[in-house]
Amino acid sequence: MTPAQLLEIIDDAVTYLAKNGGPAISDEARILLLAIALQESGPLLAARYQNAPSASPGPARGFWQFEKIGVQGVLQHKSAGAVVNGVCANLEVVPSTDTVWRTIEGHDRLACIVARMLLWTDPKPLPTKQSDGWDYYLRNWRPGKPHKDAWANNWRIATETVGTKGKT
Repeated sequence: MTPAQLLEIIDDAVTYLAKNGGPAISDEARILLLAIALQESGPLLAARYQNAPSASPGPARGFWQFEKIGVQGVLQHKSAGAVVNGVCANLEVVPSTDTVWRTIEGHDRLACIVARMLLWTDPKPLPTKQSDGWDYYLRNWRPGKPHKDAWANNWRIATETVGTKGKT
């Protein structure tokens, strides 16, 4: 998948969220979501599960590589949880940690919605600079093995891709 193709999925998800009680659409969110997916799933955006391709997948799912604890945190958050539970009802997905976690491996819209709602739980404003984006990513995703060397390029790709497509 290309970054432009994933941005189409992101745009669909953030538009859906904005119409269903979630946060407004913003380029800052679009850039951060794309940069995090690139960081988590690699430059080819091919990893829908951790260690892909592999016969023994790790514990993370979707392009944003959510582990169960991350899904649980979003579902149980006082503000984000209500929105995600409503979205799950609309998408006919049982709003339980295990079900959402299993579903996001192949349901890109829901995976992006969970990722966007995790960002929404952070009280700090969405970042506009690469260095602030890195801090935001570390704080919210808490990666076990962060690869800072890849972040600058992922942020650049995300910024250029969003800039090329323009605002939704």
